Amino acid sequence: MENKFIADATGRLDKIIENKLKNLSRSYIQKLIKEGFVLVNGKVIEKPSHKIKANDLIVVKEKEPEKLEVGKEDKPIKIVYEDEYLLVIDKEAGLTVHPVGRKTTDTLVNRLLYHVEDLSQIGGVIRPGIVHRLDRDTSGLMVVAKTDTAHRTLSEMLKRHEIKRRYICLVKGNFKETFGTINLPLKREQGTTKMRVSIMGKEAITHFKVLETIGPYTLLQIELETGRTHQIRVHMAHIGHPLIGDTLYGKKDKNIDLERQFLHSYEISFKHPIINKELRFTSELPEDLKETLWELRKKWKKKQ
Repeated sequence: MENKFIADATGRLDKIIENKLKNLSRSYIQKLIKEGFVLVNGKVIEKPSHKIKANDLIVVKEKEPEKLEVGKEDKPIKIVYEDEYLLVIDKEAGLTVHPVGRKTTDTLVNRLLYHVEDLSQIGGVIRPGIVHRLDRDTSGLMVVAKTDTAHRTLSEMLKRHEIKRRYICLVKGNFKETFGTINLPLKREQGTTKMRVSIMGKEAITHFKVLETIGPYTLLQIELETGRTHQIRVHMAHIGHPLIGDTLYGKKDKNIDLERQFLHSYEISFKHPIINKELRFTSELPEDLKETLWELRKKWKKKQ
């Protein structure tokens, strides 16, 4: 597949392509450039930072699709909505969304391939249908695309903050304010899976609202404006309120028996990308999180 266009602005090559071909991610574009799949005025350019002038002719050659080697697995998926264009699923905690590295089995994608006849191919071989992700140990609602058109539109809606995602999390410490916004850019720590706050990072905005104070803990409603990797976990840890159960950005709380971070995607709402119908879905807290809250409320109510 080949995309050809005339640049109508100046700037970095990767950014110019990203603005023009909105279905391609920046990282994928940079990979195409470095591997020689991008031409400017007939010449192969292998530097993503190459300066483009207005009226330059840019040709982007996308790689031929790889053979799908991710196996189908007959394991359960909780589907809360499905039509011919997309589906919304309620992901269980502990389930990785798509194959990573040597892990090519027991992921959400393996299960989707078994249960869903058609998935969009924009995400490539290992991410068919995946518009956005949840961390392995985060439970709750996700939208998955079945057609390429739906996938492209949903991706654009995410960039425009038109898909509302709300989470519930339990954090250490109490708040003086009842609501607030954290606007701190995030960047991946080189050579690791961890993220950190950095002025060199990408914009990340998290809105929070206090739902309940339980002794030295606080239950929060979180609404994401952006969707960076580990965004909620890093932002809350940075302001001194790490998520309960999150041992990557905090420490295990010896008083709470929870084997994963207390984070659940409980609500997602958006306008259907094809039929323009307003959609809204909610998900109850899983039993492990309900049990944690019940134990804490029982303990701290006695101490009041």
